[in-house]
Amino acid sequence: PCLVPVPPRVPAAGSRAGPPAGRASPGLIQYSACIFIQTLLYPLRSTPTRVQSHATAESLNYDVQTFGSSLPVKVMEALTTADVDDQISVKVNESGWAWLVCGEKLIIWKICQTAVAKLSVCKELQLPGSEYNYTADLVAVTSVAPLETAAVQSVSVLAVAAEGTARLWPSLAQEGNYTETEVDLGDLCNFVVAVRGGSFVLSSEKSQLLRASVDSSGKLHYRALQQGQGVLSGIGRRVSTLFGILSHEPVSVQLHSVLWVGGTSCLYTLTSSSLSKWEVDYNWEHQILSWDTHRALTESIADAIWVSTGTHIFIYSLYQSGLVVLAAAWHPSDTPCLAYFCLVTLQDNGASISDQFTVEVTKYNPPFQEALQSTRLVLPSPGSTAFLYNEELVFACSTGTSRAAIPDEKISFNSPGDGVRGGGCCANLPVFFSQNSGLVAVVARESASILPETMEDSLCSSLAAAPEVSVMETPTRVEPVAQEDKTKLLKAAFLQFCRNDLVGAQMVIDEIFPADGDGEEGADLDSVVTQINLDLVDDYPASDPRWAESVPDESAGFPLTSLIILHQLEDKMKAHGCFMDFLLQVGLLDRLGQVTVRSSPMATRLLLCEHAEKLQAAMVLKNYHSKHAELVNRAIGSALQRTNTAVPPSLTAADVFFREVSQISSVFDCLLEEEERSLKENPVDSVQWAEVVLTVNIIVKDMLQAAGQYRETKASMYRAAEKAAAEPEYVPWTASGGVGGVRTIISRQHEIILRSVYPHADSELRSVLCEQLVALLDIYLGGYVAQLSSLQQRRPPGTSQERYNSLEMEYSQRRSELLTPLLELGQYQWVAALAEKYCDFDILVQMCEQTDNQSRLQHYMAKFADQNFADFLFRWYMEKGKRGKLLSQPAAQHQQLSSFLQAHQHLSWLHHIHVHNYHSAYRTLYSQANMETRYFVKKKTLLALSKLTALASDLPEDELNKEVADLVHLHMWS
Repeated sequence: PCLVPVPPRVPAAGSRAGPPAGRASPGLIQYSACIFIQTLLYPLRSTPTRVQSHATAESLNYDVQTFGSSLPVKVMEALTTADVDDQISVKVNESGWAWLVCGEKLIIWKICQTAVAKLSVCKELQLPGSEYNYTADLVAVTSVAPLETAAVQSVSVLAVAAEGTARLWPSLAQEGNYTETEVDLGDLCNFVVAVRGGSFVLSSEKSQLLRASVDSSGKLHYRALQQGQGVLSGIGRRVSTLFGILSHEPVSVQLHSVLWVGGTSCLYTLTSSSLSKWEVDYNWEHQILSWDTHRALTESIADAIWVSTGTHIFIYSLYQSGLVVLAAAWHPSDTPCLAYFCLVTLQDNGASISDQFTVEVTKYNPPFQEALQSTRLVLPSPGSTAFLYNEELVFACSTGTSRAAIPDEKISFNSPGDGVRGGGCCANLPVFFSQNSGLVAVVARESASILPETMEDSLCSSLAAAPEVSVMETPTRVEPVAQEDKTKLLKAAFLQFCRNDLVGAQMVIDEIFPADGDGEEGADLDSVVTQINLDLVDDYPASDPRWAESVPDESAGFPLTSLIILHQLEDKMKAHGCFMDFLLQVGLLDRLGQVTVRSSPMATRLLLCEHAEKLQAAMVLKNYHSKHAELVNRAIGSALQRTNTAVPPSLTAADVFFREVSQISSVFDCLLEEEERSLKENPVDSVQWAEVVLTVNIIVKDMLQAAGQYRETKASMYRAAEKAAAEPEYVPWTASGGVGGVRTIISRQHEIILRSVYPHADSELRSVLCEQLVALLDIYLGGYVAQLSSLQQRRPPGTSQERYNSLEMEYSQRRSELLTPLLELGQYQWVAALAEKYCDFDILVQMCEQTDNQSRLQHYMAKFADQNFADFLFRWYMEKGKRGKLLSQPAAQHQQLSSFLQAHQHLSWLHHIHVHNYHSAYRTLYSQANMETRYFVKKKTLLALSKLTALASDLPEDELNKEVADLVHLHMWS
């Protein structure tokens, strides 16, 4: 069950005012969380029926149904007799128990029938007196046996007043038998959670945690929760930051939620700055991690909703299957100020939280003030659909963890006297407590399609117009099926899948693409799948009346519903997600092979990812289209002219351009063309002269970064099967070369900035230009890394190293060519950032030499020790003739230098003398003298030096005399 942060607690009617409750304000960042525990399936006590107060017309994709049997009489009486000032709060537990708090009255009842609890259980308990309103979060129910099947005699209940008065009922069967204990939390109590062994964890708003347990006599004992006992405890703040662990806690930390995951015996807490995790046993607990949520999530959430700096984030909740965080972001300067709710899915790796997480922006954006204090979350298993709710409505939306989801929908509970008083998960369903209807479940309709409505209608009509390939008339296995028909049949199967008819969709797939088919069918599969996905991203929005006369007659595409281009792009992205989920569910995704893209082979699944990346880039461009309409419109017009694409009178150039998403990269070359034209037409000292360069940089950078971010965060969607065949080299479209290719564009922009703009810019403009250029170069070099990684990891057996070596040499050469000009301009900060990230040791050494920064060199030797930076530096000194610097290394590098100089004995003896290793110097000089046969004087010098070093060594006297005698003898013969 999940109850996200309750509104600030206020004193009950007639009582004195308490401490301030910490209300959120537009300028603050706060965090809170709720509990999600894996639900077990249990049969309902009666068949759910539609709640009459929710008309069919009000919800297209969901039904609101009664859950379980009718409410117990005691619950009905409490609702009827409640005072106006009584706050009603309900929690639904996944075990089938629910409890209602009304004033100082607590009612607990069983809502699901199990094999043990044959009769309905409902108990009314009296809560201890409190000056503050109770909430259901201050009550916990537990038992030693599994709570789902526990008898009422073995169920224990703990309720804690905000001030700390704890009342424990050892057995729910005996309402009058309880013990009372005063618990010192140092602040107001805000959560009570049942954990392992029948014990509890109590938390305060100031992040104090206590563990309470019951002894044999039924008394409650408590102690502070043990902290900092994990494998990463005790490490320094600087080191902890490297691991993404909380390195600084604010002075005033507020705890907003506690999560207990029984399956893994782990406890999570979410404060105003961090997410912490404990491993909990019967008598002990160890803190495993503390993760800085503020640092990790704020920037990602702000980027995801395209909000500028100044955004504030309010973190809400967690659930077990991974960690899902509900966050509300807002911008204080907006009028009106709206809250943008996002769902962030984290990956718990045991002792750490992965840096890879997804951000799903919901379409629920109510006014800021009312949203943050009232919005809560329920997320039933498997966690692909979330339900945000407040007293007046439930909002169903996707978490983004599934490739497809039923469309978002708002379900109202605002009829007179009604309201949502709480909720949770039970029987894998979202269950809410309605003031008028009691417990209700929100259930997806079987006929609801996950496609946008107009796409659904258009797809149906296009298939109905082709009866020869209808779903019910699929050809037999013995009859060959043309590729065009396979495309239509696959679309028909896709439609069935979107209508939740997986069985019917699978039958069509098995018919046209049997698992035991030949290689030709496999090639057809890749071609058909690619074509359908291309139809999705390049679809004609026929539902837009302006497009009515411009859609080709033969188009059997998927018309979308949006009248606004940005919404059309968002719908295309949603349709792509549905298609990916379809391919996975019917078993086609792992069967995909490869197709030809830009004259080279590419894995089909990566081409599908490329389509989605271009959709992301198109959405970024559309946002800039509204901000820089003149520039973007000129570039769009130029792109359409190059392809001789006509613009119908009823449409704009932007309509036509944004329709064909697969060609979105053509705008880059046109933007640079407009940039160069503006630089020529405007005088150097004008405002417009530099603005266009900065704008083009931002547009290109943000488009490419959005594509790359999608590729990284959604990598699991497009991952190859474990036993997949070797794949060809992967060249992302963001790393394409040739005319109009992204690499060509970035190289050209690099030249324009450094040759045409930088020399005329002032210091402030130069700083901005370099920052933008470095971001573009980061994308450029990252493309090479992706290529090299694909060759290294997916190289077919037996393939030579030639291609890898050739590409690596090209990469090194281009890296040096791009970074050297920045180094020559003295932009050391930006040079260092890229050279460190992409391990350009030559640039790093040159930079340190130019700045005479020996400490930085030593830093690099330590940082890149596993990549032999020291050896590279020593070779560089040798090649540049800087032997003095080579031999004057600090003591920390002496061992590495000795190893390096083993291959350079003409210098190693000098190093041996420098470190007072005279015996090794003697051996080296003696060896050099024996090998010298050309120059007599040199040989005598080496012998003389070897004699001196032998005399200076710490050899025993008899051995020293022998060595010196040998030297004298050799010297005489020489």
